[in-house]
Amino acid sequence: MEGVELMDFGVSDYDETYLLQRELFEKLLDGKKTGNVTPKEYLLIGEHQPVITLGRRAKETNLLLSADIIEASGIKIRRIERGGDVTYHAPGQLIAYPILDLTRHRLGVKNYVTLLEEAIILLLRNYGIKGERVEGATGVWIDKGMDRERKICAIGIRCRNYCSMHGLALNVNTDLSGFNLINPCGFTDKGVTSMSKERGKVFDMNEIKREFSKILFGLIFPLQKILDFSK
Repeated sequence: MEGVELMDFGVSDYDETYLLQRELFEKLLDGKKTGNVTPKEYLLIGEHQPVITLGRRAKETNLLLSADIIEASGIKIRRIERGGDVTYHAPGQLIAYPILDLTRHRLGVKNYVTLLEEAIILLLRNYGIKGERVEGATGVWIDKGMDRERKICAIGIRCRNYCSMHGLALNVNTDLSGFNLINPCGFTDKGVTSMSKERGKVFDMNEIKREFSKILFGLIFPLQKILDFSK
């Protein structure tokens, strides 16, 4: 069936969501190879239990404590195939994993990443926060070029045969203390922040999910049918 299906995975264990991602990603790849049907695309959205993920080129030295000590505290560590370095996920953080055939939407990989950034920039603008891009540093930042420049959204994707998985993590109401365990995204001279820290309030995650999804689909898939959007 054609279209993009929104799947809200709630607050989940990282490993469970990763297995779901892989399953849907492989189905998309297989469908694209055979060409017999138009495989369904997905946007997986939700939050994760505490976990640190390291991308393909992440350095172990960006973990500021030993892996044994970190995992003993209840935080998982997972090395995965996305781009980017090391980041931290926890409840209160918006996670979005678009599983898409980029060629279907006439998108190159670089353009796709730019559009993910733009979706977050527009979302933040709706809540009175100025998000910006920083050259050479994928993601969305606050106070670009200033001494207190800080990251609010990390982006790391994997593409194979122009099909995408993994995605982005926006700090909404996140407890940022977990970032003290790492050099976020490999940086030692930049901070992290959240929407709640910037605005001094707690945000409704369901509202943030809805608004982000509408913005993303409006930017990338204006002609696509969105299935199960009300979930």
